[in-house]
Amino acid sequence: MVRSCGQGIPAWAYVGALFLLIHSVTVGGAALKQEVALDSGATVLNHSMSLVQRMETLLALGNSSDVTLKVQTINTDEVKVIQAHSLVLSLQSDVFEEMLLSRNGSAVFLRETAECAAVFDKFVRYLYCGDISVRLDQAISLHKLASKYHVWDLQQGLTQYMTQHLSSDSPTGHVIGWYNYALQIGDVVLRDSCLQYLSWNLSSVLQSGEWGSISEDLLLSLLQRSDLILQSELELYEALEAWISQNKPVSSTIESALRAVRYGMIPPQHLFRLQKQSPLLQKHYESIRDLLYLAFQFHSASPIQLAKYFDVNCSIFTPRNYLSISWGSPWLLNNPTRDDRSFSFQTQLGPSGHDSSKRVTWNALFSPRWLPLSARSTYTEMGAMQPTRTDAGRPRIIVTPATSSPDFAGVSFQKTVIVMARQQGKVVVRHVYNFHQSTEEAGDFLVDADLQRRVSEYLIDSSLYLHVVIKPLYHSLIVSRK
Repeated sequence: MVRSCGQGIPAWAYVGALFLLIHSVTVGGAALKQEVALDSGATVLNHSMSLVQRMETLLALGNSSDVTLKVQTINTDEVKVIQAHSLVLSLQSDVFEEMLLSRNGSAVFLRETAECAAVFDKFVRYLYCGDISVRLDQAISLHKLASKYHVWDLQQGLTQYMTQHLSSDSPTGHVIGWYNYALQIGDVVLRDSCLQYLSWNLSSVLQSGEWGSISEDLLLSLLQRSDLILQSELELYEALEAWISQNKPVSSTIESALRAVRYGMIPPQHLFRLQKQSPLLQKHYESIRDLLYLAFQFHSASPIQLAKYFDVNCSIFTPRNYLSISWGSPWLLNNPTRDDRSFSFQTQLGPSGHDSSKRVTWNALFSPRWLPLSARSTYTEMGAMQPTRTDAGRPRIIVTPATSSPDFAGVSFQKTVIVMARQQGKVVVRHVYNFHQSTEEAGDFLVDADLQRRVSEYLIDSSLYLHVVIKPLYHSLIVSRK
């Protein structure tokens, strides 16, 4: 016989009424809110938190429970028993609803992996209370449970949690594991977020213990990208050598990875050293001999001369986003909303050894509130300046070469502005803006940033941290090859 709560009210009715009331106040938009819309003079009395606490107590004590969840860990005899209420489970999950309709007796038997079984009580508590505490190592298990039992709000919340905690510190790393999981379940948003984080923060990933756990497919995918942000191509080669030493993949994977290295972006003195000192390069020299030969030709000849005979638009001659001083400069802007700033820096003309001693001087201008001429202050007939509202302006950055030179022939420049930010206590890349030689600025630069707020997610200690990268790209002057 089902026990009663209060003054003769059946237990199931008490649980149902309590749950529906919580749902109406905290989830659905609330009958109370609709009442406010109808009667503007009404006052809302919100006791939803106390109701949630009662639901949590109801679960913890098992009062009026009418269903027992028996969660067995796969391949073990371990069983976790949870006293629950069928009405709550059915309202939150159509999977549970179907199970409960077809059950025999008061028990429902479930089989879960060890990781999912370990957090199952946490998952059930969410069904009662609508909130959950999550650790990095629990995210995938909870996401699996939310997906399996069709608890879509929790699933979406966990995806958002993972995309926002990619930079969090963990003992063994988690981004690569999350990427593999997203790939497995087809979560495009999470997959792309992980891939972007790995690409934009590759230097720190290369130095972490997580690098050794990267899969072959993900490694080869990263090596094809031109938007990788790292110190140099040599850094990437050395990290690849360490990965191969640790994982010992088959020869075909090694050769594919080695052929994705952009040897033309490595200075010739380092290429000579690798040839003599790298056991990996010596062992697989024949598989990449043609690329090394092409790289040495690239460094020894004029790019204009080389372009007559070779396709200089291929990846071996295309730089990535290198942070070394030969390719750009960091730029720290204290109190960026205060006024316009400018600075100058130099880069080498191109990655070719033929051009490495030639320098290009660049001027960069940052304006926190740039306005078109038509919107700027004007003078009246009496000589007084008419004030102009400046809050309509937006941040802008302009990067231009200080001089022009005949050496620029055959070279175009892609400009990349990297914006750093602090997330979970770590400085990471927040955004990347690209624009080319034909344009002086990135049209969408910081378009969504509120630099006026001291706690803006684009600022670190009230300062804007930028890094400007110049990527010289050679192009063919003569289409037909001799």
